[in-house]
Amino acid sequence: MEQIPLLEFDPNRIALIEPKASQSTRGAPSAAVACYFPEIIERYCLGGSQIMMLPSREPLWEIEFNGQRLSVFYPGQGASLAAVCLERAIAAGVSAVVGCGGAGAVVPDLVLGHVVIVDSAVRDEGTSYHYLPASREVKALPEVVAALRATAERAEVSFQVGKAWTTDALFRETHAKIERRRAEGCLVVDAEISALLAVGEFRGIKVGQYLYAGDDVSGQTWAHRGWLDATDVRDGLFKLAATSALSLATM
Repeated sequence: MEQIPLLEFDPNRIALIEPKASQSTRGAPSAAVACYFPEIIERYCLGGSQIMMLPSREPLWEIEFNGQRLSVFYPGQGASLAAVCLERAIAAGVSAVVGCGGAGAVVPDLVLGHVVIVDSAVRDEGTSYHYLPASREVKALPEVVAALRATAERAEVSFQVGKAWTTDALFRETHAKIERRRAEGCLVVDAEISALLAVGEFRGIKVGQYLYAGDDVSGQTWAHRGWLDATDVRDGLFKLAATSALSLATM
């Protein structure tokens, strides 16, 4: 049987179109937050400067956070779009990025708003296979996970460190698949992080991820739990991500 295209990894470092060659803007702050919360971006970036527009149709921002320059951008939804936005940000100068987003709870005891620091992700999406050879999981750099832990501990935020399940198919999260992912240790399900970790490893930059437990997919029926209204949680997560990114950029 002929091998499926996603398994045909090409290690060649040069592609026909390279992000640095397809944009002119440089000089973004090296520390960046990939923020999935539009209302939080509006709150923190309204007085900032726009460096460039990204494929998510939102700007790569430069703001001041705790007296330091910080890049902020919305990666968009889904692994493919988020990876392209990260590529653009890297080409503009970003070298340490920490994401803040929400995710579905795969385990039943993960209460709304609880913070998860991702140390690995199941690659159930297509984008990461263009950046790394095929494997079941991709791991975050240990020093990145340690930095995110240290930031959360200093802020006295309760958290867990664990595995995410990244999938392209929001509407194909079946009971059987959820049970399999829970059995292999996944705490949450998201749509981007395995691809972003793969891009980070390929490009040689630091990528970390904070997620908060949002909706609940661990039971017999889906529970929304009003997770999109957790404004205080989102604001706190942005601050954690910003602080961690600034720390990683100096390591």
